[in-house]
Amino acid sequence: MTTDRRPRVVPADAAGIAEAAALLRAGDIVAFPTETVYGLGGNALDPMAMARIYEAKGRPAHNPLIVHLPDAAAARCLAATWPEPAERLGRRWWPGPLTLVLPRAACVPDIVTAGGGTVALRVPAHPAAQALLRAAGVPLAAPSANRSGEVSPTTAAHVARGLAGRIPLVLDGGATDVGIESTVLDLSGPMPVLLRPGMISRTELEREIGPVEVPGRTRLHDEPRPSPGMLERHYAPRAPLHLLDAEQDAARLIRAVRARGGRVGAVTLGGPPPDADEVIPLPADADRYARGLYGALHRLDELGVALILAVAPPPDARWDAVRDRLRRAAHPSP
Repeated sequence: MTTDRRPRVVPADAAGIAEAAALLRAGDIVAFPTETVYGLGGNALDPMAMARIYEAKGRPAHNPLIVHLPDAAAARCLAATWPEPAERLGRRWWPGPLTLVLPRAACVPDIVTAGGGTVALRVPAHPAAQALLRAAGVPLAAPSANRSGEVSPTTAAHVARGLAGRIPLVLDGGATDVGIESTVLDLSGPMPVLLRPGMISRTELEREIGPVEVPGRTRLHDEPRPSPGMLERHYAPRAPLHLLDAEQDAARLIRAVRARGGRVGAVTLGGPPPDADEVIPLPADADRYARGLYGALHRLDELGVALILAVAPPPDARWDAVRDRLRRAAHPSP
């Protein structure tokens, strides 16, 4: 049973880390910052703790979890094999916003992998995440600390609002630096496959390990995924989000909403903003735009707008991750 009571928010200092680690060792779940977004963590080797994560988020059982480790050596213990590309990528980007999908070790519970034969592994760079992993002494499965399908949290306040009555504690480490979820690369097959774009781009990965493929088909609604972030509708604000291309007339959409007494919000990407009621400008730079995107969507939801307009990003590869998040966040608008 859930309540409206918000979780305790404590600083990610030594005392906060110790309190959170004790909860995790006792089988509970806590939210903590990573460099990408805030995660909802539990002992990845404890199926009951994993069930608490799924329940708190309302997460579908076919959507697996990413397991966070303090270093590559710890990650290797949860993989049945460790190919050369994993070694090279780990040296290059760990700690950092890269998740590797590999054949799972026998110790990894089915609930973590949605019953699949692979496990998603990451070494986060945020100092609070690192301190918590080492204090808890267990691997932490940690999806984003929000209700399933909603906008990922980039501040402790986002978590406290979104998971009120569902978790006991949030470690406050300030706003996240990257702002969107990690790049996910599947190394379990004959060719590397990019399952989720992130701010480590496909081009950068290919410079390190050679050709990287992208998935060739859409999975059925309830079919297990090898990685989080593969649902068609994801990262969505409460208000409908509409992506505008260069030729689209925003004025028609705005008039339709205002005719029903609603207000319109907009997230801009340089250039003149549409005639919206609430406008949040974001930089025309992929890294800085990504850092501010989820915070902007949270803010527009808090302001109670009935529609959010977002200008589609340019086709440049550096914007692939932002384009992916906006596409999955968009849902029917007037």
